[in-house]
Amino acid sequence: MAKYISKICFDDNLRQDSYLNNLPVIKYLSKEKVLCFDSNVTFFVGENGTGKSTLLEAIAVAYGFNAEGGSKNFTFSTNATHSELCEHIEIARRGYAKDGFFLRAESLYNVATNIDDMDELPSFDPRIIESYGGVSLHNQSHGESFLSIVQNRFFGNGLYILDEPEAALSPMRLLTLMSEIDELVKRDSQFIIATHSPILMAFPNAQVLEFSQDGIRRVDYKDTEHYKISKSFFENPEKMLHYLLEQK
Repeated sequence: MAKYISKICFDDNLRQDSYLNNLPVIKYLSKEKVLCFDSNVTFFVGENGTGKSTLLEAIAVAYGFNAEGGSKNFTFSTNATHSELCEHIEIARRGYAKDGFFLRAESLYNVATNIDDMDELPSFDPRIIESYGGVSLHNQSHGESFLSIVQNRFFGNGLYILDEPEAALSPMRLLTLMSEIDELVKRDSQFIIATHSPILMAFPNAQVLEFSQDGIRRVDYKDTEHYKISKSFFENPEKMLHYLLEQK
């Protein structure tokens, strides 16, 4: 059972000319009105363009997080590109999360810059970076800084929303992330994660929601397209590559 967000409700009042109306996820929500979360780890999976990250972002903003990432205390904005969807969903909450973070691989640079900028102000003592491992995130690789946030800043008893962490992490580091997620779930945390990684979505007892042109459905890990395609490729990469390249 989900720890902090149990479901989201959609009011179906988007502007008629909104581009969001063309997304499969919106067509699904317009029909079903509700999306439920029944595990402390939920994955949004599916093809590009189905609306996974758009919905993830809307949930994060509706919950009170900064659209570009960070905790609820982050208020910076380098480019306000988030959609209006956050204004049309209502979150049903279960319990109170003492901690939380919206972590996006694509805007991690902006979060790191904001931390460094705030630490230059005399009003911050101790420095904010001390909660992130003590080393500027800009002085680490993309993957190292991503994991540093998880390992040092995620305290537990929290809601953590991650957008495509595999963009920053190697397969080995994804395994490390899974271990960190497990420890945080044991400390009463909930994760909602948009991902294309067949490694990450294998997390035990996770709710896997597959987004497609037909809507959203719960699937078993091994029934996802990500798993099937990856399995077929690794079992016989020569055959698949021959087929793909011969078509050109």
